[in-house]
Amino acid sequence: MELDLDLLRSFVAVVETGGFTRAAERIHLTQSTISQQIKRLEDSVGHSLLVRERAPGGVQLTEEGEVLLGYARRLLSISAEAEAALRRPAAAKTVRLGVPEDFAGRRLIDLLSGFSRASPHLRLDTVSGWSFELRRLLDNGEIDLALIKREPSDAPCLGRWEETLAWVAGPSGALDADPVPLAMFPQGCIYRQRATRAIEATGRMWRIAYTSQGLIGVQAAVASGLGISLLPVDAVLPEHRLLRAADGFAEQPPSELALIAPSPRLDAPARDLAAFLAANIGSILHGSVARPKEARRPVAALR
Repeated sequence: MELDLDLLRSFVAVVETGGFTRAAERIHLTQSTISQQIKRLEDSVGHSLLVRERAPGGVQLTEEGEVLLGYARRLLSISAEAEAALRRPAAAKTVRLGVPEDFAGRRLIDLLSGFSRASPHLRLDTVSGWSFELRRLLDNGEIDLALIKREPSDAPCLGRWEETLAWVAGPSGALDADPVPLAMFPQGCIYRQRATRAIEATGRMWRIAYTSQGLIGVQAAVASGLGISLLPVDAVLPEHRLLRAADGFAEQPPSELALIAPSPRLDAPARDLAAFLAANIGSILHGSVARPKEARRPVAALR
């Protein structure tokens, strides 16, 4: 036995309107068509569903009709629910991005907000952290793409940009302290590794005078004279003093900002975001601060 939804719809309409004529008006069929459909439904289920004698107040159901009525209403409701679900716009695809704790601040947020507005079919989930943490998240499949700070490398990436570094100190104060007080990010940060090795190469000692998980803390510590730091030049504040080789702090070669993925095979959402970042990261970096270098594998070539 197969229950035809059109026949069930006519059956429910007859019962709820109290007659064939009003049922025909409700579902926009002729009365004769409604009568034929009720007969087909009765033949299908093998039972009479309506009492044929005229009754005050409209049609009456047989016992079998009463049983079928509840099921008919449920089946029609489920059918309507399924149709509505299929008409609903598809859920937005999610792409997960990791960004460096100290990178670009508001400018990067504005850039990502622009991507979200331009891509309503995608949902962007962003997490910030230190580069070594972002690599772990990427390896564990917890994010799809990551912008990381690293030493210049030919390792595979979707885009890479040079990042100019500068030694900075407070506006005044002696620079010949030994050990050198440093205001730094946590262990594992490329700037911390660069700074300590560079100072050791001069034969001096160093000490960590201030550690911060965030860029604002390091910037403030330097400005207040708590310590010297090595920062990307776009993080240098007006109240910072730039240090040169003549001050005992040799110029450092550029570090690198790289856009990486766990695999060159990206799904469509990740590929869209990667292409957007590769095209726009340079626009939020200051002229000589970061010069985009061609990626080993163009994002457009990834499929």
